[in-house]
Amino acid sequence: MINSQRLAQRFKTFVEIDSLSRHELDVALKIEKILTDMGADICYDTAKDQVSGNCSNLVARFKGSVKAEPLFLAGHMDTVGPGNSIKVQFKNGVFTSDGTTILGADDKSAIAIILEVMDVIFENKLDHPPIEIIFTVCEEIGLLGAKHFDYSLMNSKFGYILDSTDTKGVVTKAPAANKIHIKVYGKAAHAGVEPENGINAIAVASKAVSKLQLGRIDDETTCNLGKIKGGIATNIVPEFVEIHGEARSHDIKKLKTVTDSITDTFYSVAKEIQDESGLPRIETIVENDFPNTNIPDDHKAVLLAKKAADNIGITLESKTIGGGADANIFFSKDIVAGVLGTGMTNVHTLNESIDIKDMENTTRLVLEILKIHAAGTAA
Repeated sequence: MINSQRLAQRFKTFVEIDSLSRHELDVALKIEKILTDMGADICYDTAKDQVSGNCSNLVARFKGSVKAEPLFLAGHMDTVGPGNSIKVQFKNGVFTSDGTTILGADDKSAIAIILEVMDVIFENKLDHPPIEIIFTVCEEIGLLGAKHFDYSLMNSKFGYILDSTDTKGVVTKAPAANKIHIKVYGKAAHAGVEPENGINAIAVASKAVSKLQLGRIDDETTCNLGKIKGGIATNIVPEFVEIHGEARSHDIKKLKTVTDSITDTFYSVAKEIQDESGLPRIETIVENDFPNTNIPDDHKAVLLAKKAADNIGITLESKTIGGGADANIFFSKDIVAGVLGTGMTNVHTLNESIDIKDMENTTRLVLEILKIHAAGTAA
């Protein structure tokens, strides 16, 4: 039933439409045209105003052919860079770019698969539940589309986001994350004439960083300082440094502990050498980037996906990951989203690729999920 040639051509078409974060409109209009021709009811929310982009989140609704609880399918329309003027290569069933850009399978593969699912349903007059399709913007720059999504547009309380690599897993657990922004204020002085009159902000920051445990803290927790900026010239004692980092954990208490440890260390180091003027001085800003996801294995979204996989000869396992996705934001709104893989590999690199067979398998899995749900035989 799956039209492999159509799936491949549609994927190529979408990949070759530029859609860096905040510039998803051309992709959205193409999706809108295809889904409207299928009979979908299409609307957009107002997220573009919050994310300063040219497009909002797209929502498409299909009435069910049977009476059943509505279910949603989702993906995101934006890609990372370098992602303009992508030239798709297709050899031995595998898509790549020409090596000068990313491919964009993250997450154009989701778009192609979801559209193929709907084509197969209507071409073969398959029973299906009410289906809501959601394509978000700005996922790659902090899940901004999901954070500013108008959830009143959704009736579904569970569904699936196609935004992972592993085609034999459903992501049920993902960590919460904090963004950490640290500012170190020192005192400028001429580095050759009177360095003793300065307070080197870089040195203060370095001393604090040297005391931190970074990377893998335990099997649930990580932290990282990934960006540092400061100083003006080599002959000036630097008076300001700013550092950007993050902490992640599946355990909220551990997340707080690690975050506090990082910020407290900077305050402690500064206090040890602080002069009468109060320098060096530390400012910290901690922002929750996204909440955690924790879907029980006995939730219907998990049971349904695993039964569907079993029916088509695949063993689907519950997966715990260290990254965040739109599913984290959905979960915080009491909407359960199991994250399914499309087979994309080496995402966000020039070596990104995806096999058409993996895309076909995910299409087959989603079709089986909808079939079982429509029949009411998930248990």
